[in-house]
Amino acid sequence: MLSDAVAALRCPVCQGVLQLRQGQQQTLACEAGHQFDAAKQGYFNLLTGKGTVFEADSADMVAARYRFLDAGHYSGLAQAVAAAAAGSLQRPGAVVLDAGTGTGHYLRAVLERSGASGIGVDISKFALRRAARLNPEAANLVWDIWRPLPMMDNTADVVTVVFAPRNPAEFARVLRPGGSLIVVTPRPGHLAEIAARAGMLSIEDGKEERLVDSMREYFDSGTSQNLDLPLTLSGPEVADLAYMGPAGHHVQREELAELAAVEGSVATTAKFRISEFAVS
Repeated sequence: MLSDAVAALRCPVCQGVLQLRQGQQQTLACEAGHQFDAAKQGYFNLLTGKGTVFEADSADMVAARYRFLDAGHYSGLAQAVAAAAAGSLQRPGAVVLDAGTGTGHYLRAVLERSGASGIGVDISKFALRRAARLNPEAANLVWDIWRPLPMMDNTADVVTVVFAPRNPAEFARVLRPGGSLIVVTPRPGHLAEIAARAGMLSIEDGKEERLVDSMREYFDSGTSQNLDLPLTLSGPEVADLAYMGPAGHHVQREELAELAAVEGSVATTAKFRISEFAVS
C-alpha cells in the first residue's frame, strides 16, 4: 500500500516522479537526484528551503492529543469520517490524502474501513512520529498545506481535512474527477460547558456558510451531516483537550495543572459538522 501512495507523490523541488528506494533506510528520490530519507520513526520530511513560517504543534501538545484520541473520545467522529469517505474509495489502488493528519487517528479509521492507500501530511514532526507508528503503511510527510502539495495531479480519490487548514486550489488539483473532499469543523456550542475555562475560542455563527463560500471557486457543495458526541471527562482529560488544539499554543502550563486537579468529572458535548464537496 505504501507503493500506491508513493506513486501519487511528486518531488517538491522539481515536481518529478518520486520513487521509494529501500536500503539501510527508506528514501524517496527523483530522477534529478533529489533525495529525502525517512526519519527513524518512519516519516519523511519534504520541506525544503526555509521550511514553514507556521507554528507547528509541540511534542507536549501532540502527546495530549494522542492520549485524548487514543482513549476513544472522538472515535465516533473517526468512524463517521471513514463512512463518508468509503464510497469514493472503492476502486483498486484508491488513495486518500489526510491533510493535517496530526497523530493519524482519523486516517487510521479510513484505512481500516476502505483498504485504501494513505498519505498523511502535517507540519509537526512530533505529530508525524505518532502518525507513522499508527499508520506504517501510509506515506507520512512533514509538509505545509499552504504550499503546493507534493502530489501529482488527479491522484487522490478522497481528501480529508479534520480541524486543519484548507487549501481549496491544491485539493482540487490533486483530486481525481469524481473525487470527494471531506471537511470536519466544530459547530456553535462545541464543548460549550468547558470551553471558557479551558481557554478555547467560541465557535462563531455562520461558520458553515463561510466554509462553503471559501470552497465555491473549486468545489460544489454536497451533503453535510451534524454529529453530536456526549462526553464525560476527568480533569486530566479536560486538560489534554485544552492543550491539544490551537489554544495549546498560548495556554499556560499552570492553567492546565489547575484543570487537571479538578475532582470528579464534567459532562460536555462535542458538536461537529461533516461537509462533503465535489470538484467543480
